[in-house]
Amino acid sequence: MNTTVLVLPGWQNSGPLHWQTLWEQQNHGFKRVLQQDWETPRRCDWVARIAEELRQAPGPVVFVGHSLGCIAVAHSCQSAPSEINKVRGALLVAPADVDRADMPAQIRDFAPIPCRRLPFPSMVIASNDDPYLTIERAQELAEMWGGQFLNIGSAGHINSESGLGDWPDGKRMLRRLLEM
Repeated sequence: MNTTVLVLPGWQNSGPLHWQTLWEQQNHGFKRVLQQDWETPRRCDWVARIAEELRQAPGPVVFVGHSLGCIAVAHSCQSAPSEINKVRGALLVAPADVDRADMPAQIRDFAPIPCRRLPFPSMVIASNDDPYLTIERAQELAEMWGGQFLNIGSAGHINSESGLGDWPDGKRMLRRLLEM
């Protein structure tokens, strides 16, 4: 049975040059989880949309989250346990540290970040110079969630401004995750 890849963008969605968007355009079976409000997100709404997409998926699912989308994955594991059984893994790229005092008010509804181990294999990918997440905090999140941690060096928030294009290294990491 084919695996559905649910793409979970962060706050304000992923634009046309973001690697998540490029992956969706290139790959059958990749589906963006569309949120009603990208500008002032509400955790309960985002988690409900993820649960809805999981219910509709015909088979196994893999999450590909970026920024706030990663935090939504962690919250979904606590709020939608029956639907989460379909998930085979999660690539969690540049999680937004919503617990920091300097985070924008629009995303504070996602705090605190869940500390429980995720019930599926995961990889937390981070950058040395991400303005929304220190490398130490990224490693801590990976440990809390029971995931593999990967530091990709200096790549900012690992988004379109990072100049990654369709991010071939990220695709390799996703393939590695699917083999776990």
